[in-house]
Amino acid sequence: MRRLRRTPQPGRAAVVVPQGVLFGDGLCARIKEDLLKHFNLHTIVRLPQGVFAPYADIPTNILFFEWGGPTRSIWYYDQPLPEGRRGYTKTMPLRYEEFADCLAWWGGASRAGRKKSERAWKVAAEVLKYDANRNLLGCNLDLKNPNAVVDEAEHLPPAALIRRIVEREREVARLMSEIEELVEA
Repeated sequence: MRRLRRTPQPGRAAVVVPQGVLFGDGLCARIKEDLLKHFNLHTIVRLPQGVFAPYADIPTNILFFEWGGPTRSIWYYDQPLPEGRRGYTKTMPLRYEEFADCLAWWGGASRAGRKKSERAWKVAAEVLKYDANRNLLGCNLDLKNPNAVVDEAEHLPPAALIRRIVEREREVARLMSEIEELVEA
């Protein structure tokens, strides 16, 4: 951030940070407050867990900002895991091609073509800095995707959830019996 202030032309940067930086307090909060006050933090790309495996298995984020703030609003983009993947590993890393949707959404230097979607949303900076009584919140940037599709199992009543578990256990037992018969034959 200090280097961007010293450049003759407005500087810009992208920084990869671990998830904890977005909600951290103390020094993290002071840095985020300075970032929002003096820089235009225009985009946060939320990366899935394991992008930096095996070195760090925590979710990370890419913060895009430029000199000449303050930040008025922040676009968030939730980079999804490819279909059928649980996470990234050293042998199955994130590939450039997986950013195709993000790059199409990006909209070039003006960012004017960006639209809200199930992966992208926009938040006013004031919402991040203050509560309803104008008390400073420590600049929590760790916002969950409000447009994400929620798994229906999370909201099942307990009895329905138990039935689903029992049904799956019966299916597993049936499959194990079939495997056992094949092995003995």
